[in-house]
Parts: sequence; structure tokens; C-alpha cells
Amino acid sequence: MIFVKNTPNNAEVAIYGDFKDFEGLYDSLHNIVGFEEDFVSHGSSRLRVLGICYDIRHAMMGDREIEFVENSMDSEKMKRMAVIAPEKNVYLKIYVLWPEVLFVTMVLNDFVKLYGRRKAKSKYDFMLDKQTIWDENIAQVRLFQAAIAKCIKETVSEASYSRMMSLMNKDYTWFEGYATQYLDVLNCRYIDMDNEKRLKSIPTMTKRLAEHNEEYRKQKLEVSEAARYYNTTEDNIKAPLEYPDDYEW
Repeated sequence: MIFVKNTPNNAEVAIYGDFKDFEGLYDSLHNIVGFEEDFVSHGSSRLRVLGICYDIRHAMMGDREIEFVENSMDSEKMKRMAVIAPEKNVYLKIYVLWPEVLFVTMVLNDFVKLYGRRKAKSKYDFMLDKQTIWDENIAQVRLFQAAIAKCIKETVSEASYSRMMSLMNKDYTWFEGYATQYLDVLNCRYIDMDNEKRLKSIPTMTKRLAEHNEEYRKQKLEVSEAARYYNTTEDNIKAPLEYPDDYEW
């Protein structure tokens, strides 16, 4: 079962799961976001989801951290069942910055709806419900979002959690054509904060991402102008900043 925890200095979340958990989540995320040509207006957002898939794949390959998790087996149970078994399971672990995981959690609402429309071959919600109510990919993604929501609830105040859930689950689709360069700006700004300020800023980061404020609109305009100047797509424009090589997570 996937579970998510805040890191000691509030910079990131740690996402845990055994090999089968990660394998199922990896496949479902890939299926939900589709191929590059499927949801063109969500191209940049799709890459952010695939960024998490990249870490999941490397975790399954043994290139990330592991943690031993209690599995409720003990000597008395093994004796009663006449088996010898480990008392802990190996869980894989990856880290994702808080603004990044908030964005991915929100934009997955878009992809679930877009995926459902494509699968049901209909734009009507009642058709989506009939065709996708037991869809494995949607179920996996919703469990992932639920694990992140639980982590949020355990990290911020009750009032902040309520406000964040309202922002993160309002009517969608609403990340169409989103300039994810702004997410890079928020990530780097968040990293530069101290431990206490990071914790206080988690709800603020949610608001910044969910609402297309003046700062975002300015960033979007700069990206659009740069894309026209270089005769390329907005996805190819990089924000003029560098992520630090090391920070307290």
C-alpha cells in the first residue's frame, strides 16, 4: 500500500511502497497521462507526472532508498503457521518537493477526467461514470492522491487542510496550457526557505498553483514571448533559474 510522509525539514514528501505498489502506480500514471499526442494542451503538466514516474522506475531498479516496514509477523505467528518468514517488508522510497507533489496531485484530476472521456468516448459525465467506475488506472491514481491528502492532513492545521482541499478539488479541467515554468519558480523559492517557513508556506503554495494570479500570468506571458522569439513550443522554454544541488530535506 502506498503511503506518504513529510520529511524532517518540511522540504519534500517521501512516497513509500513495495515493489508491486510502485509497479502498479507507475503503470497507472503512464496510462492516465497517455501519450504525448493524446492531451496536447496538458503537455507540460504531463511531463511533471512523468517526472515522478522516472523516480518510481529507478526505485524499482534499486537506484533509490529503501526502508524496512513492520508486517505484523512475529515468532508466535510463525510458530502457529509453521513457517519461517521475515518480520519486516522492504519498501521502496522516493522524494518529491512539496510544491511539485501538490501540483501533480491537482493536475491528476484533469488527467483522470480526460482519460475517462477518451475511454468512454463521450464528453458527458454520466457516461464517464458508467465506463470508468471500476477502472483500475483511475482507482490506483485516486489511492495515490488519497495518500498525499492524508499526508497533508497530518502536516498542516485543520483549517489549512480544509482550505487546501477546497482549492485542490474545485471544478476542473483547469491546468490546460499551464506554464509549468512557474512551478520551477515556486520549487526553488520553497527550497530557499527555512524549516518553519516551509511548513507555513505549504497552504500558500497550493493557493499559488491553483489560482492564476498576477505573478503566474506574468510568467506565462514571458514564456509565450520566449517561445515565439525562439520559434519553439512553450514546453521547450526553461525558467532562468537553477535548482540547488543540496539542501536540507
